[in-house]
Amino acid sequence: MLRRPVESRQYTSIKLTTRLVRAGIEASMGSVGDSYDNALAENLWMLIKTECVRGSVFATRAEANLALFEYIDGFYNSRRIQKRLGYLSPIEFEEKHYAEQAAAERANLKPRQPSLTC
Repeated sequence: MLRRPVESRQYTSIKLTTRLVRAGIEASMGSVGDSYDNALAENLWMLIKTECVRGSVFATRAEANLALFEYIDGFYNSRRIQKRLGYLSPIEFEEKHYAEQAAAERANLKPRQPSLTC
């Protein structure tokens, strides 16, 4: 986990930037006073800490990694309800989408009834 440096000049230093480039990491810096710079990442970490890590004791790093993987891939990305998806889980949202799509295709394939006009 990355920690926020004590002083902002450390974050933009040549030494840190060089280390990031060597590691293949692109630094992300917002403008001064920009509260949205890391808001999404911080929100995700808050959820992980609250729903997965808090109250757990891991004997090894591998055990912790497995717990994080199971949470993120097995629950967060697939079954956890999402406000942006109409309070459905991603799986439920996709099932609903494909069911609606199939129903629309079936409706379009039905032959039209001739209109009976006198």
